Amino acid sequence: MDARLHQLQGKTERLTAVALGSNVGNRRAHLEYAIARLKTLLNGLRVSPFFETAFVGGGEVPQPDCLNGAVVGWSSTEPSLLLRELQAIERACGRTRPYPGAPRTLDLDLILVGNLILSLPELEVPHPRFRERRFVLEPLAAIGPDVVDPVTSQTVRELLATVDVDNQPLARRPSTAHSPGPRAARYRKMKQ
Repeated sequence: MDARLHQLQGKTERLTAVALGSNVGNRRAHLEYAIARLKTLLNGLRVSPFFETAFVGGGEVPQPDCLNGAVVGWSSTEPSLLLRELQAIERACGRTRPYPGAPRTLDLDLILVGNLILSLPELEVPHPRFRERRFVLEPLAAIGPDVVDPVTSQTVRELLATVDVDNQPLARRPSTAHSPGPRAARYRKMKQ
């Protein structure tokens, strides 16, 4: 798969990537619910394996581990409308946003929409931090390793090779680091 435009029944569709995450409640059920709903929004949906990861993000309160995945499919829906649909799926799963970085039943991030580059008040595509997040890149690489980031012109596979298990760029790791760190043991592919 790549970011080329796809023609289907006269509509121009773009390859669209969405990251999935949950760290509250029945995480697997939340992700499976999202996938079922995403099948109605994205044609030819491909679903990654799930990965369990330590929570990454702001906040002063420790959070439970996350279950993460990704999907890739084709859509002719405008990105702003697609974002609203993703937020509706999150709300249907009980997602609330009481403060930034709050625990979430379901988190759906619009990562890529073909070769579009958008910067709107409510939406930035490609997602501005996906290149530094292994918990997004690893699931995405499992189903779309050759998908191209239109900003860097790098494939997902190439981007993944630049991030270590602690979500740090490999070039910034201290040269004395001989082990992948404490989170590495907690980053594992879940059985489907």
